[in-house]
Parts: sequence; structure tokens; C-alpha cells
Amino acid sequence: MEQWKKNIYTDLAVEERESFPGDGGEIPGVSLREWEKEEAGIHLTEVVIKTEEGAGNMGKPMGTYVTLEALALAERDEDFHREVSEELAARISGLLALHQIGTGGNGRAPSILAVGLGNENATPDALGPLVLKHLQMTRHLTGGCGEEFAGGKKYPALSGIIPGVMAQTGMETVEILKGMVGETQPDIVLAVDALAARSIRRLNCTVQLTDTGISPGSGVMNFRSGISRETLGVPVIGIGVPTVVDAASIVHDAVSQLLETLE
Repeated sequence: MEQWKKNIYTDLAVEERESFPGDGGEIPGVSLREWEKEEAGIHLTEVVIKTEEGAGNMGKPMGTYVTLEALALAERDEDFHREVSEELAARISGLLALHQIGTGGNGRAPSILAVGLGNENATPDALGPLVLKHLQMTRHLTGGCGEEFAGGKKYPALSGIIPGVMAQTGMETVEILKGMVGETQPDIVLAVDALAARSIRRLNCTVQLTDTGISPGSGVMNFRSGISRETLGVPVIGIGVPTVVDAASIVHDAVSQLLETLE
């Protein structure tokens, strides 16, 4: 990757990894694994930052970053979308298991707080609020029917919030979430947010999962307090889709595609 493009911010660990030469072994403290779900047209990449040195090289916190790429997501194909959803669910389950959070094996439903980050009035930033509006909350079922009911049905005790942005609330999102976590005591937080990418080919067809949390606003250099285990006291899984890209990257990618067609 060109040096100038490496200097453009990206939320995607896989793009940060691509800015280094080699196969992953050349970055101390960082491992890389890639595989294909060929029958489904899905490419998966797992970047694990294992040491502080690796975190410094990558410019990202230590933890696991799983990237799911499916170019056909842009097409209106419900069957394909269902396959991607099932694969995404499997990856989320894997991260939950990594933190020893299951689905009611002991009769107790795990408690999950879903957070839809962003501004629903701004299209590129509306992903989080839109996702939360399509989730079925179940925490009230645990309270009304008992933990055995939810655990037996394999339902998590899912609650959710759309906290808005500072311009709307006058508060840091993490301040709002600290209060909610303190009151509801979830086992884990799932934070959904729009991300920034370096390449237009990854817009709206890539999903990144990470157990390091999320830094709201970082994609547009509007850094807010991070939402992570360190700030909330419980594990945080960040789920993001890139919806914005730097203007310089748009020009570069468009010119590159044009030159390829002329060769």
C-alpha cells in the first residue's frame, strides 16, 4: 500500500495489517489468519494483537479483530444476506465464548446490553441506531417469566439503548453507558457503530468484530472517550461496518479502476 494511504486513518485492523509487507509473521506480536467460505462468497480475516509491541505497531489495542468481507452484500439477494447473517452470528458467538459467555447452559440467560452508536439523522452515521431498531429485546421476559424461561429458550437477556451523540445529549456516550451498566449489570456490551475505511471497495460490504470495544467518532477524527472493558468494567464487543472513506482514497481508487479498464 502506498505510504500516503497508510497515513489515512482506518478503523479496520485488516487494512492496518495490509499497510505492512509480508504475511503477518513480520509484525512482532501480531498474528494473521485468512480463510474463505467459497460456497457463500465470504472472505474472513482474523488479526490478533497479542502484545503491547504489536499494539504499538498496529496503532490499535490488544485483542482479536475478525473481518468478514462479502462483496455481494450490495445486491438484493435475501438468501445470500441470510448466509452472511448466519456467519456473522457464528463469529459473534465465538467472541462471546472467548469471554466465557454462553446461552443459558446453567439455566441463567446471559445478560447483554446492545448499544446503537451514532446519529440517526446523519446517513453515514446511522448504522447503530438502525440496527437497534431491528433488535427484539428480551430482558423484560427474564423479569416477567423468570431466568429459567429465557435460559430454556436459549434467549439472552437482551436490552438496548440508542444513546445519541454529544451534540444531542451534552454527555459523553461512555458517561451514559456507565450509568446503565451500573444499574443493569450486563455480562457484556455489544456496541454497533459505523466505521471508516481506506478503500471504497470495503464500504457497506465489510463487517469488523472486535473484543477491544469502540472509539466513537474516531473515523472522522472526532475522538470521544472509548467504550471498552477498561471504561465500563465489563467486556465490550464492537461490531462495525465501514460507511465513510477519505476523499483522497476515493479519488485514488477511482483513478486506479479507470486505468485498469484502459490497459
